[in-house]
Amino acid sequence: MEAKPKTIQVPPNCDLTLGLVCVEKAEQGRTKWKMFADERFCNPAGIIQGGFLAALADSAMGATSVTWAKGKKVYSSNVEFKISFFRPVMPGIDLYCTAQVISGGRRCAFIEASITDSKDTLFAKASSTFLYTPR
Repeated sequence: MEAKPKTIQVPPNCDLTLGLVCVEKAEQGRTKWKMFADERFCNPAGIIQGGFLAALADSAMGATSVTWAKGKKVYSSNVEFKISFFRPVMPGIDLYCTAQVISGGRRCAFIEASITDSKDTLFAKASSTFLYTPR
């Protein structure tokens, strides 16, 4: 039995579930995303659970890595990820995640992301390395 060619779903279900929207992508190697901090994403203490912030950063950095690939058909795989949280996120606000390639080449890219609100209050920073594999 022959394998079917793999298709890429854009936007992916994870972005749809979290309500992630790309609001800027004109510059190669840089994107900006928006996510509403919905109370469904709160932990028992009533603040947004860090894993949802990590998912926002991961999606933003993944999309940014694809813009860095300069139109080549590649799979972009996250090979390491780190996030630091600076203050709690209360539900009911819009969050913005700006991701930018810091260094990159033909096979990989190192990307950083910042998560802020509309007043540029910094809530978290993340970094990741993405590996490119031809599609």
